[in-house]
Amino acid sequence: MDVMYLGDWLGRRARLSPTRVALFDAQHGMQPLTYREWNERVNQTAHLLRDMGVARGDRVAALAQNCVDLLDLWFACAKLGAIFQPLNWRLTAAELRDLIVDGEPRVLAYGPEYAAMSLALRPQTPFVAHWLAIDDAPAADPSDLTIARRNAFPTHFEAVPLSWDDPWVICYTGGSTGLPKGAILTYRSIAANAVNTVMSWGLRPDDVAILNAPLFHTGGLNVFTAPLLQIGGASIVCRSFNVDQVFDLIDHGPATLFFGVPTMFIAMQQHPRWPTVDFSRMRIVISGGAPCPEPVFHAFWARGIDFKTGYGLTEAGPNTFWLPPELVREKPGAVGYPLMFIDVRVVAADGRECGVDEIGELQIRGPHVCAGYWRRPAETAAAFRDGWLRTGDLASFDADGCFRIVGRLKDVIISGGENIYPAEVESVLAGHPAVAEVALVGMPDPHWGEVGWAAVVVRPGSTFSEQDLITFAGLRLARYKLPKRIVTLAELPKTGAGKIDKQAIKHMFQQLQV
Repeated sequence: MDVMYLGDWLGRRARLSPTRVALFDAQHGMQPLTYREWNERVNQTAHLLRDMGVARGDRVAALAQNCVDLLDLWFACAKLGAIFQPLNWRLTAAELRDLIVDGEPRVLAYGPEYAAMSLALRPQTPFVAHWLAIDDAPAADPSDLTIARRNAFPTHFEAVPLSWDDPWVICYTGGSTGLPKGAILTYRSIAANAVNTVMSWGLRPDDVAILNAPLFHTGGLNVFTAPLLQIGGASIVCRSFNVDQVFDLIDHGPATLFFGVPTMFIAMQQHPRWPTVDFSRMRIVISGGAPCPEPVFHAFWARGIDFKTGYGLTEAGPNTFWLPPELVREKPGAVGYPLMFIDVRVVAADGRECGVDEIGELQIRGPHVCAGYWRRPAETAAAFRDGWLRTGDLASFDADGCFRIVGRLKDVIISGGENIYPAEVESVLAGHPAVAEVALVGMPDPHWGEVGWAAVVVRPGSTFSEQDLITFAGLRLARYKLPKRIVTLAELPKTGAGKIDKQAIKHMFQQLQV
């Protein structure tokens, strides 16, 4: 098995671009870090982890909001051959315990907001040898170490040789039922995603991305962060999503790239500053993670922004397609064409490959696909077969070979024998001027078997009539696609990645049926 110094991304980039800015720390007044400076602090972090007994293959878990220390741990793990295990800080103690037991990390790092949580988790996770306070967190226990201890170590570190198939990150899927699965992201898969993105999206060394997607999510790690490091660009490390901060970075800051989920873009467009923000420096503004309502596109296009939607999943990339700017308005909502080193196909329920405009399951293959699920051989065997990843997402392609994501296979509503794709219905309902957010889920029905119920958040100051909404949608959708019940909510529940949590909505609706 060939080995190389594949984990020393940062050391190599620091030699190639020592004085270029790698990170802007938004938490500390946009303090810049050059690649040389960042590499030296990551080398010190690697020394600290090795001093704590971390070796190749060991897991280093982290429970913290976005901060430079979290990125330090990610790339320090690479220098050691250790496996980075970022944890979703929105989970409960019981859910976090299950993930920690799943990964069995040697070290668990925690931020200031989670010091108390770390104490609560310790009796149930005795295999964690060391607890490490990061991001200016005080030690929750006298025996804990703090990240400041790395300052005693040298700024040089000899990275260990690794193979392409060595695991680098355990990144958990955004599953809303049961224990999330840990996708094993290898050096091959992360590098291939970065190469695909740089080449196919046209990233440049002078690009600067707003990084406020959580770093426990593949979007935070791999949409722009790793690809920009590969080409020598920069990321603005933001603690979390804040509309005013985003607008400041777009209006007055260095940002040229921004990735977000639809709920973030909806919040931006509902903000009083939306009409006045100058987007002229933004080269790419792209949505992902969930279907984006069509009105969101039109609001950006009216501002002259080539806003588009992407597609990906934790198990593959996540970057998979690209829609050229000249086609953005011609093919609204399409995700485009596969990136340089990716094959995709659409497969019908009977196993045959679908034709033009036929809906089936999207399947993906390529070097960016993960190595399976951590300690889940059965799930791995089910999802990864014959070299293809079964995504569970429904897609179609047009005569030009341009792909469109229709929805999740498990979300399809079969009503009276007809298929209803929630993303299509949601996009239409979202076009009503009184609708701020909407989600459609399938509910049991004694006559039709299943029907759609819609959860709607009403725009502040708007008047709302359920009948008006049905009439509005009826002009654009077949009658069987119309929701049979509309429930207004103050807000829609969200998953840790900021997606609408349809399982939580369905549970609410089930209470209404009782």
